[in-house]
Amino acid sequence: MLLDALIRLIPELNKAFLETVYMVAISLFVAVVAGLPLGILLFVTDRGLFLENIAVKSVLGFIVNMIRSIPFIILLVGLLPLTKLITGTTIGPTAASVSLSVAAVPFFARIVETSLREIEKGVIEAAIAVGATPWMIIKDVLLPETRPGIVHGITITTISLVGYSAMAGIVGGGIGDLAIRFGYYRYDNTIMITTIVILICLVQIIQFIGDRIARLVDKR
Repeated sequence: MLLDALIRLIPELNKAFLETVYMVAISLFVAVVAGLPLGILLFVTDRGLFLENIAVKSVLGFIVNMIRSIPFIILLVGLLPLTKLITGTTIGPTAASVSLSVAAVPFFARIVETSLREIEKGVIEAAIAVGATPWMIIKDVLLPETRPGIVHGITITTISLVGYSAMAGIVGGGIGDLAIRFGYYRYDNTIMITTIVILICLVQIIQFIGDRIARLVDKR
């Protein structure tokens, strides 16, 4: 009986899983592309660094903190007009990717900034002493030194996005939508447990891959 119910739901499970992967992939790409330079900028404009600019640091820090302080479900609803403007719709995986991306960018930026702060100041000072330009310091010192931290940051962000995507199921589909429609509204514990197991397995796989890659890129 239980097995038959699961077999019947395989098409729905496959569709939901692919929608979740799609939402997470888009938002993770945006998070890395926008969050990495934002995190670097937050670090290098801080007091005592080679591009010190307290005004820029304060404004960027305020924006990042403001977005991060908004619970995701509220952010999801609040961004529906922007979502409609960008994607032409407010439902579906692509629409949900907008709010997921907005939530992920400042989250990843803060992780990048924290990773950069772990670099010894002497390494940066040595690069400045030999006449390295700010771009050279970023490209040849900061990024290579913090590669493992950035990989761990991408892993943490990906796992967080999996959780956010479950909440985004109310508009975007995916595993969260499946759990709500079948597991909650229809009181189907089989579906609820199945979706939980899928999410646990997905997170474990992401964490395993992230840890392996971080070890491979750590040349220190």
